[in-house]
Amino acid sequence: MRVWDVPALDLEAHRPAILSSAAAARTIVLHLPAGERLSEHEVNEHAWLVVLAGELKLSSGHGSAVTAGTGTVAEFDPHERHEVVATSDARLLLLLAPWPGDGHPGAMSLEDKATVRERAREHEQA
Repeated sequence: MRVWDVPALDLEAHRPAILSSAAAARTIVLHLPAGERLSEHEVNEHAWLVVLAGELKLSSGHGSAVTAGTGTVAEFDPHERHEVVATSDARLLLLLAPWPGDGHPGAMSLEDKATVRERAREHEQA
């Protein structure tokens, strides 16, 4: 068993702390200062966001938005576009599963990694 006292962790803004990482899932804690955001993005994994402290505005690519306070749990499907904005200083727990998800660079073969930049350039030019 592994245990973390998350409120006692000394977290710096913009420096997520990876608590655990295995094939089943990755667990991350981060501090998001008031007014800061995780701009619209998506992840390759199924993602759960738990608000441990503070308040956030969560928006999905579908146009819906909610205010999320301490204790709120949000679930995002793989590749679901979303944005997170801290309306007050916030501490978040993220759970990504499985880790890494399909399409994540960590899940690529060495051969795929060798050509990923070239394929990205081709995709941008198309």
